[in-house]
Amino acid sequence: MATLSEILILNGALPIEHLDTLTGDEDVDERAIRALVEQGVVSESQFVTARAASNNSKVVPLTDYPVDGTAVSMLPAALCRRHGVLGVGFEGEALVLAMVNPANVLALDDARTASGRIIKPLQVEERDLAAALDRYLRADDELNDLTTSLEEEGAGAAEETVDIGSSSIDDVPIVRFVNLLVSQAIQDHASDIHIEPAEHEVRVRYRIDGVLHEMTPAPKNIQNGVISRLKIMSDIDIAERRKPQDGRMSVRHGGRQIDLRVATLPTVWGEKVVMRILDNTNTSMTLKDLNLLDRNFDAYQRAYSKPYGMILVTGPTGSGKSTTLYTTLNAVSKPEINVITVEDPVEYRMAGVNQVQVNPKAGLTFASALRSILRSDPDVVLLGEIRDHETAQIAIEASLTGHLVLSTLHTNDAPSAITRLTEMDIEPFLVGSALDCVVAQRLARKLCDRCKSPSTQNEDQLRSLGFVTDRDPFVPEVFAPVGCSVCSNTGYRGRIALHEVMTVSEEIERLAVARASSAEIGRVAQEQGMLTLRQDGWEKVKLGMTSVDEILRVVA
Repeated sequence: MATLSEILILNGALPIEHLDTLTGDEDVDERAIRALVEQGVVSESQFVTARAASNNSKVVPLTDYPVDGTAVSMLPAALCRRHGVLGVGFEGEALVLAMVNPANVLALDDARTASGRIIKPLQVEERDLAAALDRYLRADDELNDLTTSLEEEGAGAAEETVDIGSSSIDDVPIVRFVNLLVSQAIQDHASDIHIEPAEHEVRVRYRIDGVLHEMTPAPKNIQNGVISRLKIMSDIDIAERRKPQDGRMSVRHGGRQIDLRVATLPTVWGEKVVMRILDNTNTSMTLKDLNLLDRNFDAYQRAYSKPYGMILVTGPTGSGKSTTLYTTLNAVSKPEINVITVEDPVEYRMAGVNQVQVNPKAGLTFASALRSILRSDPDVVLLGEIRDHETAQIAIEASLTGHLVLSTLHTNDAPSAITRLTEMDIEPFLVGSALDCVVAQRLARKLCDRCKSPSTQNEDQLRSLGFVTDRDPFVPEVFAPVGCSVCSNTGYRGRIALHEVMTVSEEIERLAVARASSAEIGRVAQEQGMLTLRQDGWEKVKLGMTSVDEILRVVA
């Protein structure tokens, strides 16, 4: 039987210059090849296929395997996650065990002991197994059991959980409940966790792909304990319950650190807590990952490639403005330029970037921070948000004096950004001179690539929506959501951004000086080639990225 390294060499997957790293010892060579996989020299699929061949086994796509729930429950979740295995079915009396490395004797022995059955290994790809572990080993059952026990214990037990001096703090039921709540949200790729006190219970909802999903409610008697625990973790004053507060916490999940931004809000039934899950992978995205159409990408690239000027990203809360700005910073940030940001709060920590946290209590506002950092010789300035006249005025002046200024503004579309700035009492001629580009954006759910199917749409309805025009008389193929195990039967998995990129031309600059309406500015921008948010959405429907109904849901 050929070894792993021999198979890779025969398949041409292992470059000649790396052959001298091999020793002839199979275990040592596998670790060396795994390091090459992490460096991108050998692909994950080549590695898995070669390892399967070396073990005389076949890699099975786990997404198509009929997973048996009884087999999943045969092994403890902790064991499955520790060894990277999952019971998926039965062959006679044997338990079929999905695993990446069927030669892992320790995992096989532990699974045999825990299940009391003969083990039949099934080799699967690492990414498929990771997705299956998150899907099948959910915290829901444990949360339900924990909720029931907490309800039975009564309100007295809930109050005891705020004692963080206990040596067995992780064993306290409230602490375990909160940990499971956060862990499950991260596994489900939620962007926000909402904990909302009601009259007789505590409502828990996760925002997944922009849509809120109800989770199992918690009993009312644990409300104070849960909120106090979250406040302690976020360094928020637990004694103050009458006014909104903000904080931040960090948790470890799956070997990586996840930051959460926490906000409390007093309501009639108690304090509502919203936790925004900040995934630091956004800071390593490239502009290609933003799904900009070619025309929009070229226009935006021309704007941020200039050494000075202002770029605004507009849209409501949760529309991906921060992700776009951080991705742009990634593109422009280089060792030879000085990048400074002023944010409230600082959502993502970025290497090589000077980030300033606004602190109004200490007198550090957007305007005062911006005025100070301009004396720190910046080349690029990122402002978390333009909220008032003073901040807008300093930002405009900075962009006119040799700085590239990136910021956000709350408007419904790109042309409205010009009128919004003039409403802040900024001189129209300054707005027209300083502003280079405005990007309005929304987030739409992306169709699941595994289960989406062609849809038959009514041509007259598509024409009335503007999806089909006289210039494009043929109705292109469109797709609709179906639902499968990969997308939790929603038909959607992940999100894409819709963009409206308006370049401020000389004609638009003249309209700004003349205080023209946003509708008039928008009409001229469209004549110059700007795609509206809905038009950009239709283009992405034609590319099979999303559905017609989803565009109608997110864009007016």
